[in-house]
Amino acid sequence: MHAAVVVFPGSNCDRDLAVAFEAAGAKVSMVWHKDTEMPAGVDVIGIPGGFSFGDYLRCGAIAANSPICRSVIAHADRGGYVLGICNGFQVLTETGLLPGVLLRNAGLKYICRTVGLTVETSASPYTQGYNAGDVIDIPIAHHDGNYFADDETIERLKAEDRIAFSYTDNPNGAKADIAGILSENRRVLGMMPHPERAADSVHGGTDGQALFRALAGSFAMA
Repeated sequence: MHAAVVVFPGSNCDRDLAVAFEAAGAKVSMVWHKDTEMPAGVDVIGIPGGFSFGDYLRCGAIAANSPICRSVIAHADRGGYVLGICNGFQVLTETGLLPGVLLRNAGLKYICRTVGLTVETSASPYTQGYNAGDVIDIPIAHHDGNYFADDETIERLKAEDRIAFSYTDNPNGAKADIAGILSENRRVLGMMPHPERAADSVHGGTDGQALFRALAGSFAMA
């Protein structure tokens, strides 16, 4: 698996994401936001957490208009894999690759702690290493993680089994307790919690490892 990690001004989880990919056996390329093309042979694009462009305007809105995001959209449109974590999830909604928006947390405060997530589906390249119904512990660190979409969109996500993760104890007011969602072809995942921060035992937990291993395994079997 060849993974490309996009770096924006203000990204602060890019190296963490690269390390998690590498630990799962991936070759990793770091890609600057002003680049216009992805490296040849990229299988999956990772859009990391952080505060791209200082979270000015709307979180992820400026990053979504960076030159490299045209290549991200083209990659997804070709059926390529894209993983957006925290700020990366915000970028994916701003590009239109995923529905909905991420609003200010209901409590109007930045939240940084480990939370419980329920794995809602194992039917995706990212979640196939878990069983539906598993509860995993994954850190969050966000001020604008309150997922919102209209009722019709929420019902469609449920009907199409596209809710990847939900909070066991909703920390931010997200509608339907949503912590992560999948695209229609299930190859784009956006999630607010940080699995890359739970991929090494020295960080206090390894519940995120299965996500990266499962994704790498998809390409090993291809």
